[in-house]
Amino acid sequence: MHRTLVAIVGRPNVGKSTLFNRILGHRNAIVHDVPGVTRDRHYADADWAGRSFTLVDTGGFVPTSDDIIEAAIREQAQVAIEEADVVLFVVDASTGPLPTDHEIARILRKAEKKVVLIVNKVDSDVREYAVGEFFALGLGTPVPASALLGRKIGDMLDEVTAGMQEQADSGDAAGPLRLAIIGRPNVGKSSFVNSLIQEDRHIVTDIPGTTRDPIDTMLAYHGEQILLVDTAGLRRKSKIKESVEFFSALRTLKSIDRCDVAIILLDATLGLEHQDLDVLDEAVGRKRPVVIAVNKWDLVEKDHRTADAYTKALRERLRAHDYLPIVFISAMTRQRIYKVIDTARAVHAEAQRRIQTSELNDALLPEIERFPPRSRSGKELKIKFITQVRTGPPIFAFFCNLPEQIEENYRRFLENRLREHYPFTGVPVSLVFKKK
Repeated sequence: MHRTLVAIVGRPNVGKSTLFNRILGHRNAIVHDVPGVTRDRHYADADWAGRSFTLVDTGGFVPTSDDIIEAAIREQAQVAIEEADVVLFVVDASTGPLPTDHEIARILRKAEKKVVLIVNKVDSDVREYAVGEFFALGLGTPVPASALLGRKIGDMLDEVTAGMQEQADSGDAAGPLRLAIIGRPNVGKSSFVNSLIQEDRHIVTDIPGTTRDPIDTMLAYHGEQILLVDTAGLRRKSKIKESVEFFSALRTLKSIDRCDVAIILLDATLGLEHQDLDVLDEAVGRKRPVVIAVNKWDLVEKDHRTADAYTKALRERLRAHDYLPIVFISAMTRQRIYKVIDTARAVHAEAQRRIQTSELNDALLPEIERFPPRSRSGKELKIKFITQVRTGPPIFAFFCNLPEQIEENYRRFLENRLREHYPFTGVPVSLVFKKK
């Protein structure tokens, strides 16, 4: 399932972050009347009328500025435009179209992407007269709105999501098994793909960001066609480090959305770092099965206890994600590289597993009777019935009298008991609570 990427761009202080927050329905981006407040990028998943998309908030786009901060913001905005399926170009009704707006419009026309021109700060019908002058930007019919007041945001989102398909279950997609090879720069993603297909189709150097474009590679494995998605680095050379990281994050999100199983590569010499956990959280948050492959294992000094000690330390850092399988590999020496594929296939099959309702209740209801949920209201909280309502990813429904009172720690308890009976190795599971 390809999740549409929607980027919000515009010059400083036109209300981009306010619009971002309005679409999401909560305060996520920092909003201030000082231009240039938004420097770091914000990503979030949004939904409108059953159509899901990833929303990207960018800083104020100043095409001709020499200021180093504005140059960084400009590069990141340009990357967002390149990667986006839809661009929301926000302008300010109170100022009219300024030279910077015309320059941004010129860049957007060249990009040949779907552009929705949002005339922000149209707080009433009286102010809609200001919309007409924005036709001069050459980007079609302007859409009046007020991000601050929420005025005509629904009409705007109808325009944005027009043509998008409604979200489909990832497990329903036909075709070959899709494996996304993801991880931080220079962890060995391209070397891993080259070793699998036994030919140098990907450029490999020790310079992070060498991969210029995503290259989908078909692997024939024991009579099965498997699609390997190698996540890209930079499409073009950047002078600003933050732009490289921004581009890498966007590419990773898109690759996760396209895959059936995410293979997260770690560098054995560095271990699990904060950036790896961010990638892992994105994959699990999108309910993608995950395999962890610890690359460069040949560079680690070891004895017969090293792998066990490394695995134990890694699982302690994974915490709630300790159900993920770990494979130690070397892309350079081709050590255990095909075990990663075997593990990914097994994890994908596990994601499609369905547990019979009677079996599920026989296994879990006695556990619940021994350790019942705690009630905040004093009224007894009872879980009467459990059933699996979906596969790929698995979702389990627990029917009870007061579903809104089930606390997070008890949800975790139930997931642990579920995994004791049915491990669902590598597969995120969801628990929902409904009134019987």
